[in-house]
Amino acid sequence: MSAERLDGRVASAALVERLRVEIAGLGFAPRLDFVRVGDDPASAYYVRSKERLATRVGVTSHTHVLPVGTTEDELLDLVGRLNAAADVDGMLVQLPLPGIDEKVVLDAIDPAKDVDGLHPINVGRLWSGRQALVPATPLGVIALCDHYGIDPTGANAVIVGRSNLVGKPLAALLLARNATVTLAHSRTRDLADVTRRADILVAAVGQPRLIRPDMVKHGAAVFDVGLTREEGVVVGDVHPGVAEVAGWLTPMPGGTGLMTVAMVIANTVTAAKRRRWLA
Repeated sequence: MSAERLDGRVASAALVERLRVEIAGLGFAPRLDFVRVGDDPASAYYVRSKERLATRVGVTSHTHVLPVGTTEDELLDLVGRLNAAADVDGMLVQLPLPGIDEKVVLDAIDPAKDVDGLHPINVGRLWSGRQALVPATPLGVIALCDHYGIDPTGANAVIVGRSNLVGKPLAALLLARNATVTLAHSRTRDLADVTRRADILVAAVGQPRLIRPDMVKHGAAVFDVGLTREEGVVVGDVHPGVAEVAGWLTPMPGGTGLMTVAMVIANTVTAAKRRRWLA
């Protein structure tokens, strides 16, 4: 028996429709500004996908493309101007930033406009259970749980990957949903023994097919967040054979990636409402 498909296309479409209706009733169009440096094809693709979705739901978007060789000071000057712009509700600086200290730039973004949820103030607010903007991919995993009725309460949740973008914030979100959370990583001893205990298993390391069928508990909900390209083909962290063991499984592609894009827009709406005192 194959796992039930945790379809990001279906869940994100439902979320996008809710966002479209909500934005139509706001009385104003939230604005999201993208910033990217250089001509990295992957960065350009990710920004375009978010721009297209923003347009579909009624969010105004502007993209600032800076040339290769842009200095840290020049980028910080742009970030400062966007921080000060009253009509800009959200800001996303696309990584990587060639030749620029990413932490310095991310720390310079106004936390109220930080739709990536990476500013230390948002990180601290998340872990202390306070109102925060949260990285989009972890939010997307939680939204998939909600859409398909997977309740983290009391569940053993194992996250493989401890990045600031996925692993750590997702651990905080699952703890807030009353899961018992284990954060595994490259130095975890006997990883398979750890993952086999998981009712909810999230793979987010970018190592192709790392999670094999023998590493998964029967009936577990498995979320494949990792993404690698091998000879032009998208490959996830989860081996395809896991579908014969798991109870639920995200496809790759068509799973968590679509939810990530939708959640960036959701964060923009949240930021706009908070900034304009509507929520």
